Amino acid sequence: MELFDCGFGIADCGIINLMIAEFSFFQSEIRNPKLVNGPTMPKLVIDDREIEVASGTKVIEAAEQLGIMIPRFCYHPALGSVGACRVCAVKFLQGPFKGVQMSCMIEAQDGMVVSTTDEEAVDFRKHVIEWLMLNHPHDCPVCDEGGHCLLQDMTISGGHGTRRFAGNKRTYTDQYLGPLVQHEMNRCIHCYRCSRYYQEYTGYLDLGVMRSANRTYFGRFKDGILESPFSGNLSDICPTGVYTDKPSRFFGRRWDYQRCPTVCINCSLGCHTVISFRYREARRQEARFSEAINGYFICDRGRYGHFYTSLESRPRSALINGRQVAIDEAVQAVHKKLTQIRQDAGSLAVAAVGSSRSSLETLFMLKHLCRVNDWGDPVFFMNQGITAKVQTAVTRLEPELAVSLREVEKADFILVLGADPINEAPMLVLAMRQAQRKGAAIVVLDPRPVSLPLEFIHLPAALDELSVLTANLMKGAVDRTAAASLGERAAESYDAAPDGDWVDETWRELISGVTHDLQNSLQPVIVCGTDIVPHQIPGLAADVALLLRAAQKRAGLFYLLPGANAFGSGLISDREGSFLQIIEGIENGDIKALILAECDPWREFEDRKRLEGALEKLELLIVMDYLNSEAVQKAHIFLPTATLYEADGLFINQEGLVQIAAQAYEGGQPIVQSAGGDHPARIYGAGIPEAEARPAWRMLAQLADKNIEHTNDRAWLADVLPEFASLPSMEDIPDDGVRLQSAANADLRFKGDYASPFDKTKLQDDHLEVILVDWTFGTEELSAYSSCLWELEPEPCATMHTSDAESLDLSDGNRVVIETENGSLEVNLRVAENMASGILLVPRHRRLDWQVMGAGRVRISKNSIRKVG
Repeated sequence: MELFDCGFGIADCGIINLMIAEFSFFQSEIRNPKLVNGPTMPKLVIDDREIEVASGTKVIEAAEQLGIMIPRFCYHPALGSVGACRVCAVKFLQGPFKGVQMSCMIEAQDGMVVSTTDEEAVDFRKHVIEWLMLNHPHDCPVCDEGGHCLLQDMTISGGHGTRRFAGNKRTYTDQYLGPLVQHEMNRCIHCYRCSRYYQEYTGYLDLGVMRSANRTYFGRFKDGILESPFSGNLSDICPTGVYTDKPSRFFGRRWDYQRCPTVCINCSLGCHTVISFRYREARRQEARFSEAINGYFICDRGRYGHFYTSLESRPRSALINGRQVAIDEAVQAVHKKLTQIRQDAGSLAVAAVGSSRSSLETLFMLKHLCRVNDWGDPVFFMNQGITAKVQTAVTRLEPELAVSLREVEKADFILVLGADPINEAPMLVLAMRQAQRKGAAIVVLDPRPVSLPLEFIHLPAALDELSVLTANLMKGAVDRTAAASLGERAAESYDAAPDGDWVDETWRELISGVTHDLQNSLQPVIVCGTDIVPHQIPGLAADVALLLRAAQKRAGLFYLLPGANAFGSGLISDREGSFLQIIEGIENGDIKALILAECDPWREFEDRKRLEGALEKLELLIVMDYLNSEAVQKAHIFLPTATLYEADGLFINQEGLVQIAAQAYEGGQPIVQSAGGDHPARIYGAGIPEAEARPAWRMLAQLADKNIEHTNDRAWLADVLPEFASLPSMEDIPDDGVRLQSAANADLRFKGDYASPFDKTKLQDDHLEVILVDWTFGTEELSAYSSCLWELEPEPCATMHTSDAESLDLSDGNRVVIETENGSLEVNLRVAENMASGILLVPRHRRLDWQVMGAGRVRISKNSIRKVG
């Protein structure tokens, strides 16, 4: 096959190459009827080395298994083959193919003999590189991709150094794509990776291919912020420097950074990342490949949610009543004061609160501290209902039910119960997208106006309808024999489940189709939220998954939890304890001292007015944190803590995988801050400026008088929870984590009350139920400190159904005031058709005083909502 001049100089144009690739592959199929019906494990020889690979493996992948890196630009394991760049050419010497062919387009087959070093193949690749470099600018010294650029590597390895073509270089106009991605279109080699990733893999359409041939352009129809919350991956997937990371632009080369593997703690999924530090400043975070969890990509919230660790406003010194002191002095003062309060008022006069963003060590040491001092158990969630639902999820996630994020991609039916994936855990959406591309049916039962970049069926059911709708779907998809095989309780639950007679007529046909799809599925997955759902839903989700497995389906269960270490928090939480009880104890004068370990109730508790009134009565407020939160500002004693990048720590993701976040650097104030923006002062001395922060769990251990001899010793975790006795040492925890010995309890199966049909007339009144919700950007605590994400935040707004808005004579975009018992909230109104009626959605947005809505399931009168002006 010959490459040719296509009339625009030399044929580097992607469209022509794509046509050549498709024609080449078509010819291969015609010449080789064995392509489809080859052996199960074909053997082939590549560069005189034999290898046996799985059926369907491409030659380029087979070579990689041998450690042979065939050049590639358009090929990516997550995107598959397209044959556009032509640089993966190899010579087929024996077998069904002969001559120079594209190794990414041909599956390995028995008897193949392949050479990557054949003179003809090498010459072919050298010419391709030369053609690609015809229009590429020589701006490597100022390109952030320089040093880890595929084109740079291939140009040098191919020996290209002289431009023989005397014509002008092709040029483009760059676009503004938002605060995260820098666009430099002149560097494009038309590999199509960006458009295939953005449109095919993520499902967003605002960036793609325009024009044709040599003028092919990759970008948006016009300048604007990219719509995809996965756009940051463009800077990783581009093999040149067309898309580069804007927040870290010009800050350093790859080799300038201290780079360390870690995990993302911006939701409960625990995606794998690499954090990059330079001059003691966290500047860039990238996806780290994980076969079990996130694959090759991460979401933008996780990618850019790390800037809190290097903020100038970060509190780095210990304080006693606002006076800066040495951290050891502050710890001793805390120990002394707590001992005195315990002696004067009893052990129950001290309370402790943690959060699910802390490491497992901090959570467990806080629990240990409370035990040894006979204090009440610590609280890790602001809402007791959340505590109960998380504990249900932890105890109902049986080993055979738990599925990983990557396993979700293999599902052929996904049922989402009370979850809004794009806002609560964006990477789950990418997994669902891949499943849908393979033919999976996606069904979402949720009252919110859920939007996903994929085809799905949305049933906007009211919260109290979720259980009966789910039970009805289960009953239609599973026969009684399967239920009876799980025991008497399962059969009774099955019999009590309602039929479809109560379902609204407009939904009956839709539900019938969904039931049929579920019945015919082989590998269904139940995705269950734990935030807004009623208390029985997490248990029901587990029961449905068990029934589906009893029906000979490979069913899986995937919970979404409210925080990076919510699983760990759920393991050691007291189901009966709550933060509200602590507030009541302070109001009654029973609690004199409160420890807040990496927790900010001013941000999280739903009744801010009551919180402020209660905490003013405290004798001692101790705050340990790395965020400049309102809690820090009000602390009597403040102890600065290390972030996950500054100390080794363990996190358990939502599927029960224990993962290690390794220490990336020693901590301390970024040089740009310690030097006042100038060159650092030439002062020699021991230590790092402002590096007092310590892991929270180590200071808690000091307060508990517990001596931890070895830095990597985690055996003490078993003292708090025996299940951790089998946990490997820190050095032996594998890269993809280790599954925790199950805390699941089979005795809890089929104990929920799911059967009572919901009376819809309860909603037909003059009240709306307030539901507090999360958004992709603006509500998650850590990423809210990243200024580069602020431009992506939509304007905070309340949302209601069209019919509710019409009854109040309101329309989309109105400015409204919502009056409550705790005050008033002025906010923009969004009106949506694809949501349940009778509810008002309010985001927990950083720029919104949402706490005035009150705690729990609050119902407000429609008359309390009025238009401004």
